[in-house]
Amino acid sequence: MFLLLLFIGIPLLEITLFIQIGGAIGLGWTLAIVIATAVLGAWMVRSQGARAMLNLRTSFSSLQDPTEPLAHGAMILFSGALLLTPGFFTDFVGFALLIPAVRSAVYRNLRARINVQNFQMGPDIQQPRPPNPRGQPHHRVIDGEFEEVEPENPPKDDPSGWTKH
Repeated sequence: MFLLLLFIGIPLLEITLFIQIGGAIGLGWTLAIVIATAVLGAWMVRSQGARAMLNLRTSFSSLQDPTEPLAHGAMILFSGALLLTPGFFTDFVGFALLIPAVRSAVYRNLRARINVQNFQMGPDIQQPRPPNPRGQPHHRVIDGEFEEVEPENPPKDDPSGWTKH
């Protein structure tokens, strides 16, 4: 029911804002603002996204919990979609999500509502892996046989008809 209200309410809000703002400043300026926010938003999403990817790589390389950089990346991606959608309300929310402090507040709010039961990265160093049934190291060996098959019409070493010597 909540999603239905969102899918109906947000377009109605956007139409209302377009009519009000367009009536106050005119159609040309309204369209110019919509196009300018899309261009500016795309540029900001690109720069913020690059920074988020760097933070994510850093968390992976230092074996830290990547949850927050992943959440920031997802919010930046979502803000890009909002900024490319024509509208004043979606632009406001999209630009707000490009502010790191706002993303951190949203992340803290979501994290307080979500309970993570278990998180593990990489092999568990404290508990060695049990040996496989044969007592051999853990690697996969595929045993097989092959037979070389000669093609019926072997290619000729002659030049093709397209080139001449």
